[in-house]
Amino acid sequence: MTTTDARPSALFVCVHNAGRSQMAAGFLTHLSGGRVEVRSAGSMPAEQINPTAVEAMLELGIDIRDQKPKVLTTEAVQASDVVITMGCGDVCPIFPGKRYEDWKLDDPAGQGIEPVRVIRDEIHGRVLTLLDELGVEPVTTV
Repeated sequence: MTTTDARPSALFVCVHNAGRSQMAAGFLTHLSGGRVEVRSAGSMPAEQINPTAVEAMLELGIDIRDQKPKVLTTEAVQASDVVITMGCGDVCPIFPGKRYEDWKLDDPAGQGIEPVRVIRDEIHGRVLTLLDELGVEPVTTV
């Protein structure tokens, strides 16, 4: 975050950066209207985003098809105000003064659309809470 960029920033981390973290990043990007800098990454990124997660998000009008799983870097953690892990455990680098949260969520990998909708809706609620905590009013609803 540069000194001229006063937007809060969040990093969502899960192992493969293919489901949970991508859905969370999609929600935060959509709901914040660009007023939050959003990143997502994985400790062992997959080749592509989970197609069922993409489908579940499209049902709500949020298109994450253009996103690609990215490797977690120290720089991404350092540049983020809030780091939210979703099952990456101890592989996430820890820096003093950073805010960390661990969202315990089921992994959508290999699951059908019904269980992925439940995970998606849980992420949606948590992202709304995060926006409130960051002092950012949602610009739209889902």
